[in-house]
Amino acid sequence: MAEAQNPEEGQKPQKPAAQQAQQRKPEPSDDQPQFQGFEAEIIEINQVVKTGIYGEIYQVACRILSGKDTGRIIRRNMLGPAKVGDIIRLPDTSREAKEIKVK
Repeated sequence: MAEAQNPEEGQKPQKPAAQQAQQRKPEPSDDQPQFQGFEAEIIEINQVVKTGIYGEIYQVACRILSGKDTGRIIRRNMLGPAKVGDIIRLPDTSREAKEIKVK
């Protein structure tokens, strides 16, 4: 009859919710960005000239929107789908791609 009264005898005791919340690992919050970098807006895509082994890299001209180089226009190589007006993140603004010259 004791077994019928206490069916949870074999289970671990539950901890209060406050203790469970303290033991969880902290998760990154929304106010901490996952990627540090600079935002830039694509203003021109050079579709005539492609680079890369399979021609999958485009050269884009982009305007820096944040950081010390705000307003500067630089040329970067970009992989993947892109269109004019897209906002991208650059790890740094000091590097600039060389212009690809077609012979």
